[in-house]
Amino acid sequence: MVCDDDVAIVNSIEIYLKLEGYNVHKAYNGKQALEIAENNELHCIIIDIMMPVMDGMQATLAIREKSNVPILFLSAKSEDTDKITGLGFGADDYMTKPFNPLELVARVKSQIRRYTSLGGKATPAKTCIVTGDLALDKEAHTVTVADEPVKLTATEYGIMEYLMTNLGKVLSTSQIYEAVWNEPCFATDKTVTVHIRRIREKIELDPKNPKYLKVVWGIGYKIEKI
Repeated sequence: MVCDDDVAIVNSIEIYLKLEGYNVHKAYNGKQALEIAENNELHCIIIDIMMPVMDGMQATLAIREKSNVPILFLSAKSEDTDKITGLGFGADDYMTKPFNPLELVARVKSQIRRYTSLGGKATPAKTCIVTGDLALDKEAHTVTVADEPVKLTATEYGIMEYLMTNLGKVLSTSQIYEAVWNEPCFATDKTVTVHIRRIREKIELDPKNPKYLKVVWGIGYKIEKI
């Protein structure tokens, strides 16, 4: 979501984000931002501080009561005290106007990548995630099937944690790569595919007919919610 009382700024940011494949909700004051946040699943919020009706800081305080979605403040002020105040209200990042739109997009990508790798939910991620007989414990960093431990490499565990955290959601190979490797996806799909095959051999009774780790052809992979 992009929220600013300057329509031109909102439209400009929307253009750059859409070029990166993001869906964008637009708001022009804090009250509209709250309404959108309450009725939509958001992965990042870009919000101006000084706005009519309700300013960005008030809106952020209200959003933080229900959600830990990344919030990036925009402001015409550049003093360190203003940045500290903004971050103290619950923002994750801060940019001053005028800003480089390419830098803004890069920061959005970073926030979304970090957010999704930690669960990508409005509430803190659960420690233990279970579907059928498959369970992953985030604190212990363990995976079990029917209470039997599964030996995974660090990369395999990272992929499993990301898929289990987003249980039932189809995730592209690019999303998986960027979340687990924590860098832009310049590799081919084969990198992720090889790891997926190894994981499937470890968690599935019949890897050729998987119960949990499913491929959605042409889109990506998911852990089935059972």
